[in-house]
Amino acid sequence: MKMMGHRPEAQAALFYEFSLEDHVPYDHLLRSIDLFVNLTSIRTHLSDYYSHTGRPSVDPELIIRMLIIGYCFGIRSERRLCQEVHLNLAYRWFCRLDLSERVPDHSTFSKNRHGRFRDSDLFRHLFEDVLGRCISDGLVGGEAFGADASLIKADASRYSKVDFKEWSAPDAVARATQEYLDTLDDSAFGAATPVKPKAISPSDPGSRYTSANGDRPFFAYSTNYLVDLDHAVIVDVEATVPIRQAEVRSVRQKIERTRERFDLLPVRLAADTAYGTAEMLGWLVEEQSIEPHIPVFDKSARKDGAFPATEFI
Repeated sequence: MKMMGHRPEAQAALFYEFSLEDHVPYDHLLRSIDLFVNLTSIRTHLSDYYSHTGRPSVDPELIIRMLIIGYCFGIRSERRLCQEVHLNLAYRWFCRLDLSERVPDHSTFSKNRHGRFRDSDLFRHLFEDVLGRCISDGLVGGEAFGADASLIKADASRYSKVDFKEWSAPDAVARATQEYLDTLDDSAFGAATPVKPKAISPSDPGSRYTSANGDRPFFAYSTNYLVDLDHAVIVDVEATVPIRQAEVRSVRQKIERTRERFDLLPVRLAADTAYGTAEMLGWLVEEQSIEPHIPVFDKSARKDGAFPATEFI
């Protein structure tokens, strides 16, 4: 028999001896990631975007480390990300925050994303820095590339849409509207096709209304990847609207940019039928000497009972 134990009322100690290092398991995912995270170049890259006087800003390396946590653990809300870093010892350890340091406010992320990070093209800089390390470690073969696109659903309701003509009227142009109109000459967005969108999302005008997945239409973007096939390392990435013309054009841009910045030009390119246009195949073979492993994009056959183009003289 044992008498019921009773825990004395907790009293705050005057001093604590505590080490974050001792409380993060050695097999934790963040320990493995931390071995390969080198953000020393961030401050140099951003130096021209900060004032040399005034009070210190939030450390940009801290912001990037928090974003890495959000990506690895599926934390999409920046407000929640700040809460999780505040509570989780492993997250604090990865961010180099001790128990007494404050976590940045969630508004810090949006201010930097639309300000210094955007103006300095920081995320492209970080991506290429990681890719350069992969190349130097022999993880990129550089002979065979693959290209594809993934739909990324925009944070915009399919029910809140307006007609493009009505929305772009001069007396209705707001700041978000003008930002979208300014992209109409961008090959990745408005200039990808002469066809103007029928519907626009007022909350995310850069997205495009699409039913490409065969389900109900929704607003989305396309994330276009160029992947080295040796170890599936992404060698370039570009966001576009989810239409074929923009996705095909982005592959050409990525191949040219990879050759320019890393002296990588593949011998072969693998992709699906969407990239098998005559213009694209001709560019690969005649101008780049790249062997395409791509089915030909052929819409001459009809399945709806109508006469195909081949039936006409």
